[in-house]
Parts: sequence; C-alpha cells; structure tokens
Amino acid sequence: MRSGFFLGVDGGGTKTRLVLLDTDGRLAASHEGPTSDHLQVGIDGVRDVLARGLAALLDKTGITASGIAHAFFGLPAYGEDSAAQVLLDRLPEPLLGHRRYRCGNDMVCAWAGSLGGEDGINIVAGTGSIGYGERNGRSARAGGWGETFSDEGSAYWIAVQGLNVFTRMSDGRLSKGPLHAMFKKTLGLNSDIDICARLGSNLSRRGIAAISELVARAARDGDIAATRIFERAACELAAIVEAVRQALEFGADEAVPLSYSGGIFNAGDLIIAPLRGHIAQYSESYDLRAPIMSPCLGAAIYAARLAGQPMSATAIERLRQETS
Repeated sequence: MRSGFFLGVDGGGTKTRLVLLDTDGRLAASHEGPTSDHLQVGIDGVRDVLARGLAALLDKTGITASGIAHAFFGLPAYGEDSAAQVLLDRLPEPLLGHRRYRCGNDMVCAWAGSLGGEDGINIVAGTGSIGYGERNGRSARAGGWGETFSDEGSAYWIAVQGLNVFTRMSDGRLSKGPLHAMFKKTLGLNSDIDICARLGSNLSRRGIAAISELVARAARDGDIAATRIFERAACELAAIVEAVRQALEFGADEAVPLSYSGGIFNAGDLIIAPLRGHIAQYSESYDLRAPIMSPCLGAAIYAARLAGQPMSATAIERLRQETS
C-alpha cells in the first residue's frame, strides 16, 4: 500500500533545498536553507542545516518524521572522501528516527529531476561539471574531478578560458574582439595588467565562475574567440556524456535519454546547439531533452524509487505542471 511522504534534499555549495512529496506526486512543502557542503561548513554544519530544514518541513505539514516513507539526501562532494562519507551517511538517522533513507552525491538529484527518474544520462555544467546516469539498476559517473585539473566545460573552466583570451588580446597574440573591452569595463580595470591584482584579491571559485557570463555576452556580441570557447566546452561535455554511455553499456541502436542541468545551459543555443552536434558524432541514439523539473524534486522522486514506490507517469506530469 502506498503511504507516507517522500523527502528530497538537494544540497549545494550555496543553498540547500528540501521538499516533501506525497505518494501522488503532489508538493506538500518546501524549504530553502544555506549550504550543506561539508567542505565549507563541516559535518556539524551539515547536520544543523538538515535539522533546521527538516523541522521547517514538518512544521509546515504537521506530520512527524515517522510519516516519511523514504528520503534521499543529495549532498555536495559526497563520495569524494571515504572518511567524510561514513559521517555523512550517519547524519540523517537521528534526525528521522529511522533508516529509511540514502545519502548520495547531489548529481543524482540533477539526473532524477531532469529525466523524471527515468533511465538515462544527465550532464551538469554549473560552477563545476559532471555526468551521471543510470540504466537497469546500474549507475555511472564521469568528470567532476575539481576545477584544478578537471571540470571541463563548466562555468569555472569557461571563465578561465575567457581570461586567457583576454590576456592574449591584450598583448597582441590575438586580435581584439568584443570580449576585451567587455572584460576591461565590467571588471573595472584601469589598465589590462590590473586583472592580475583584480583576480588575486581572494576571488572565490564561484566568483571566477561568474565571469563565464561575460564570455557568453561576448560570444553573443560576435566575439569569435568567445564563441570558440563555448564550442570547446560543448565538446568536453559531450566527451563526459559519452564516457557515461559507454560505462552503462547502452546498445549501439538503443535510445539514450539525455538531459542537462546547471547555469551554463542558461546560455541556450550557444552551448546546446554545439552539444547536440558533438554528441551526434558519438552516436545518433542520443535523445537530448530539456530538463523536466528541478533537482530538489528529483531527489524526492528518487526517494520514491528507492522505496519501491516509483512515481507514476501521471504523477510526474502533474508535478511538472504544478511546479513549472
């Protein structure tokens, strides 16, 4: 018998979103809190964020934690430190009073939300980049090794490529295009060399990633070098997707549902059109789709799937319409 509610938690480097869905896919309550990234706030900080968020949801619905049939906690950097993973896995039990939950990486939330819990692949290109997919009970990931030597195609990666282009335009290795003047004006540079001090003043990873928006604006203004950056980003993202497809052993003629998440895709066809072209070079079986719903809703949908009570197509469609 279907009963109870499903809790979805989509953790992030800036915000943590929690939702409760009933068994028919109706949104019962939602809450937004601060980051649940243990690298930023520590394990105790994650516990506090989850405890406050859960308390807020229960207060809004009037139910108790025992009424949660299953929960999925998608947490940043989960699985990337075996010692921290043990601690994170233990956090929800005292909060819920039961073990009907699973913790995982927040990439799972993005995948489940973008495809409505169906088998397939999701490519994330936000501050970082990563690909994740599931097929017939198997899962696989690719990319997501961090900005120092990976995260290709991400906002951080695009920003760094854009900064490199700026320096080349400045000293004559490239002809100046719209990107040069745009960077100089927006970053408030009196002279080009001031960019060294500007970016050396404790600018955060997220702050550097935000510069990718300037690269997108320059590309829309006709900057050839900026446009090529997005073309290369799409190529890198396609390679991540293909690695996941190979790992999941999709058949040569088997349709591969593919969707996407993350701020880079706000650039629209600047990134989606070349991505479509690059994945087609690997396989004609890719079915690139716009995401159905948000990662936080995906987390709750995944919780229902873990409980053996997957949301029906009707419930997914109702949820999509009610939350769009």
